[in-house]
Amino acid sequence: MELKVVPIEKPEDMNFILGHSHFIKTVEDVYEAIVQTNPSMKFGIAFCEASGPALVRWIGNEKGLVDLAVQNASNLAAGHCFIIMMRNGFPINILNTIKQVPEVTRIFCATANPTEVIIAETEQGRAILGVVDGMKTQGVETEADIEVRKQFLRTIGYKL
Repeated sequence: MELKVVPIEKPEDMNFILGHSHFIKTVEDVYEAIVQTNPSMKFGIAFCEASGPALVRWIGNEKGLVDLAVQNASNLAAGHCFIIMMRNGFPINILNTIKQVPEVTRIFCATANPTEVIIAETEQGRAILGVVDGMKTQGVETEADIEVRKQFLRTIGYKL
């Protein structure tokens, strides 16, 4: 077995969701879940098929995001993983809906942080072991940090 680190390639401020599922219809069902939950979101989805022709399956409503999702899925090349690249929304807007899609088995991360995916490669194929999401913790928040956090959440509209 060989371990590899595969970085997710994306613009600095772009959010994405990386998950695992079990069936070829993942791309269509996740697409429908997103547009029914947040019709204004722009996104691209790519899914690494784990049997048959073992293709990267894809769908989306913005070509650049589809291309970015396909590029990252191709770099990962790990069976049954999927990635959703998004604009005009945040993972929190669709995450519970994605988790409810019957073939989705796991969410590895939902973030805009720099992310590295730890891959194990064997003779049979590749698997995602986990992710490095962002940077190492630097300390514990102070009272001033709490106020900054609260203000930020209100500024972006997540708290009143």
